[in-house]
Amino acid sequence: MIKVLHGGLQTLVEDWPGRLGYNGQGMSASGALDNRALQLGNLLLGNSLGEAGIEIAAGLFKCEFEEDSIIAITGADMKPTLGNAPVPLWESIFVKKGDVLSFGNYDPEQNAFRAYLCVAGGIDVEPYLGSKSTCVFGNYGGYEGRGLKPNDIVKVGGSAYRWDGRRRIRKDAVACYENPVRLRAIAGMNATPDFATERGMNYLFSHEFQASLNANRSAVRLDALPDWFFSRESGGVGGSHPSNIVDHAYNIRGGLNITGNTPSLLTADGPTLGGFICSINVINADLWKIGQVIPGASKILFEQVSQEEATALRKEARDFICEDIVESVA
Repeated sequence: MIKVLHGGLQTLVEDWPGRLGYNGQGMSASGALDNRALQLGNLLLGNSLGEAGIEIAAGLFKCEFEEDSIIAITGADMKPTLGNAPVPLWESIFVKKGDVLSFGNYDPEQNAFRAYLCVAGGIDVEPYLGSKSTCVFGNYGGYEGRGLKPNDIVKVGGSAYRWDGRRRIRKDAVACYENPVRLRAIAGMNATPDFATERGMNYLFSHEFQASLNANRSAVRLDALPDWFFSRESGGVGGSHPSNIVDHAYNIRGGLNITGNTPSLLTADGPTLGGFICSINVINADLWKIGQVIPGASKILFEQVSQEEATALRKEARDFICEDIVESVA
């Protein structure tokens, strides 16, 4: 078990791929925002790759282990320590009963915003509709449907994994977090010629966007689009602005939703439908990068790919996470 001493800014139980199959009922998938970091942590510990871990946004999380455990910390380097000793990232670590793990603040210079604490056996919370993930806007799933706070006791599942020395992700396979964040995307569903001009779509795939401070697990707001982005003067029966449509499902996760002239990149807990256009969609293989976007600091560049390329890249990303990228620590 893990006792929470300080919850930090936002610390959640999240798994992958989240709560699939309920968009039609208005329920987002949720799940780890940096799914690659979560999966690599689980790989080190012998967990199923999508097992639930603890997602730490911005830092300052602190906990005490109430039993011997094996852990791995991945994602943003928030200078974690066990007692006064620094803890390496992307490695399996043995911790003893009574050890206190502390995270510092995220460092904007490292271009990453979320760290993941994985534990051998996974986080033991009751699945809700097939997932252990927390939906913060619906207050369901995860640990009582909310972020972790002091004195919470988080249970850990049983594990067949046995300590056999440290393991780590090979250096060449560790995620490289960059600014600007380069996101490959396909055009659609509301694109040229019906909703956006060709010039407007070219703008989406060439302009360097600024991530707003208005960013959370629902969406990341970007800087405004020019009026000439739109190929029509109004939304007709959908509304007066050309971004308006009659309500339909949103392409999430990763859809670029345009409300008025403001684009917002929809994320794990984003809305499942609404009355505004979505003109591009970040491919599955790059969704993990969105999880490390720093509100108010990161720049974003979209790169267009075809649907065929997106499918091939998804398979490549899936096959990447395997024992071949793990090595023993001498």
